[in-house]
Amino acid sequence: MQKINTERGSMTKERKITLNAEKRKVIADQFQSFYEDKVKDKLVQAKEQYDLMREKAKEKINQVVRFHQPQEDVDTIRRMISKYNRSGGELYQDNCFYVERPIMKVDDEGREYEAKDEVHIRFNMGRNFARAYYRDELKSKGLNPDFHLSINDDYSKRNPKYYNDESAVNTYLGFSNSSNEDKSITKPVAKWESDFQLWTIGSSYCHSRQFKVDENTLNFFKMYVASADNVIKEHQQMYNYVEGKMKTLRLGLKSYRTFDQAKALADKIGVVLNETMMNESSSLALSIYSPDNLASLLEDKEVLTREQKIAFARKQMQQSVN
Repeated sequence: MQKINTERGSMTKERKITLNAEKRKVIADQFQSFYEDKVKDKLVQAKEQYDLMREKAKEKINQVVRFHQPQEDVDTIRRMISKYNRSGGELYQDNCFYVERPIMKVDDEGREYEAKDEVHIRFNMGRNFARAYYRDELKSKGLNPDFHLSINDDYSKRNPKYYNDESAVNTYLGFSNSSNEDKSITKPVAKWESDFQLWTIGSSYCHSRQFKVDENTLNFFKMYVASADNVIKEHQQMYNYVEGKMKTLRLGLKSYRTFDQAKALADKIGVVLNETMMNESSSLALSIYSPDNLASLLEDKEVLTREQKIAFARKQMQQSVN
């Protein structure tokens, strides 16, 4: 028997998914992950290069400090302090150092004068560096490591969300701490503070110690400092690239009414996007709590945040599509 269709089409025709603000955000997140994946290797490589330079810099600065302040002198002052308290001298465990090399400069009138080429060497973490170095870890915890980049140095744009993001990131990294926190957890700031320290003769004021070095040594430390700056730079450039794409995408998504329109765009660009991603309350839960995944979570005794659950489920769905 011939199948009869009405003028309105087949009764089995699927209803199109209408987009709302929440669904547009899910779609935008997929595109953002796609664009980040395209350029994040540069940040990864910058971190790896810094890690290599850091290990070499530890060895080099230890040689420099112990040349100017031999271990036997440190031991002598320690004995003096033990005998005479503060009158015996000063020792400080430092991870901040200044090295310098005497140079000649010429002023505007062509007269030479003595100066110095100086480098400030740090083995602790600055805030911009920390947000760049721990970016993936911060995002996995549902935190925003890009909050400071979003205002582009225009501090008039700081709003309640900016301050909330800043507080959450600083607390996680360890720039801010409270008395009721679990002290058994070592935060990144404390980890880096204790990773490398040298006993130095003098006060805690880092700039009070100027260690003279030769040109090659000074240039090496310049490269070490540059490697840390490059981690910050690659974070900035990745954010600028991705945000440039996302500004255009968000404008387009506002004009889209149905999922099919977003799907067509995703297919042309190569972004993985499917309808199950639109219903976080059902499809994501099913993906997270499938027998295999649930067994794994129970075995590891892991408690996930909502953001981690969403990221975990999307990864599972993407793997199933591939």
